[in-house]
Amino acid sequence: MATISADEDVFTLVNIFPVEPEDQQRLFEVLTDATGIIKRMPGYVSANVHLSHDGKYVINYAQWRSEADFRAMHARPEVQEHFDECRRLSKPQPVFCRVAYTHDAESDVERWS
Repeated sequence: MATISADEDVFTLVNIFPVEPEDQQRLFEVLTDATGIIKRMPGYVSANVHLSHDGKYVINYAQWRSEADFRAMHARPEVQEHFDECRRLSKPQPVFCRVAYTHDAESDVERWS
């Protein structure tokens, strides 16, 4: 299970995919299939896929040990077909970031980076 922590120095991608509601499930399948390949690559930490209730968005939250690991994965030929299909279904809006703050309700702990 993924852990979001301001204590970890990871490269985070939040990729927002606007989709037609009828394409939401297909894009979800493309992303989860790609994760089956990507999860074996050096530097992979985690992937999470979120589906909006209105069917208009798929959001991918992924973490890598470094930007270099992410870029190396992105250049690999075995993932290009998946990325092409993602771009066919949507115009991805990638946002690269770092976790700067977290709060946990159970422990009432806040963390800043």
